[in-house]
Amino acid sequence: MYWTDKAALVTGGSAGLGLAIARALAEAGAKVTIAARDQVRLAAAAQRVAAAGGTCDAIAADVTRQADCERLVGETIAARSRLDLLVNCAGRSTRGEASATTADQFAELIDVNFLSAVRVTHAALPHLVASRGHLVFIGSLASKAGARYLGAYPASKFPLAAYAQQLRLELGPQGLHTLLVCPGPIRRDDAGQRYESAAENLPEEARRPGGGVKLQGIDPDWLARRILVSCQRRKAELVVPGRARLLFAISQFWPSLGDWIVTQMTK
Repeated sequence: MYWTDKAALVTGGSAGLGLAIARALAEAGAKVTIAARDQVRLAAAAQRVAAAGGTCDAIAADVTRQADCERLVGETIAARSRLDLLVNCAGRSTRGEASATTADQFAELIDVNFLSAVRVTHAALPHLVASRGHLVFIGSLASKAGARYLGAYPASKFPLAAYAQQLRLELGPQGLHTLLVCPGPIRRDDAGQRYESAAENLPEEARRPGGGVKLQGIDPDWLARRILVSCQRRKAELVVPGRARLLFAISQFWPSLGDWIVTQMTK
């Protein structure tokens, strides 16, 4: 009953993990608003979420634009009168070699994967603090440890970990709960094909989920439920698979050993 009638906003909610989270919230009785750029896909996703139960509004917005982010939060508040949960799920991955990635390519991915979350969060914070609500950032295992063949992606996800920690320290005493989610590759129908072009000149493993790291794909519906439970328990982080925490610790204390482990996991 925890989520009954709570107001939730999910960016990147038209597909993948964002859609799974929105659907899980609707099943739990929340009033959901989803946002994405593609109006057609967004409308179809809203129907699927509403079919799961609860209510679902859809707002077309580009979270790389400040005005869109402010409008997104403003329209959500106008419709719901409050905001209890913001899930920053909008983002994308890529493939490439860091040494061959230009500054403009880094800037583009950082804008999508990090600064977009800052924009929406900044607009939503007064409402989340007022409700003593939940702020969720969908990071990646790459928020904690680099990987081969992911180009600018790790550098665009690492800042989320620092930002989440700062907000925990600053606004946790005021009742805001901040959760950083660090999952491995999410199971997708197009896994293994979506990076064909970007990985054209890279080894075959670069085309695989996670840039070839030997991890099983995570069921997005299962992960969505874990995220909601983690919010209810007001956890600071959710790392999936949990054993990756050992790699993170090793990489901090013994970087060369951490690099060796990542290399062995990618072969």
